[in-house]
Amino acid sequence: MNPIDFVIFFAILLIVGGAVAYIIKAKKSGKKCIGCPDSSSCASGGCGGNCSACSSCSSSNLQENK
Repeated sequence: MNPIDFVIFFAILLIVGGAVAYIIKAKKSGKKCIGCPDSSSCASGGCGGNCSACSSCSSSNLQENK
C-alpha cells in the first residue's frame, strides 16, 4: 500500500466514525428523527416520531406560532 492509500483510508474512517458518533449522540439525547430540526418536540407534538410527518409537524407548529 502506498502512503496515499493510508491517508485516504483514515480520512474515510474518520468521516464514517464521525457520522456514527453523531447518530449515537442524537439517539441518546432523545431525537426520533435525526434529520428533522423539530425532532425532539415533534414526537410529543403529535407526529409520534414518524420521520415523514416531521415536515408537516414543523409547518403546523409555525402556523400555531403566528
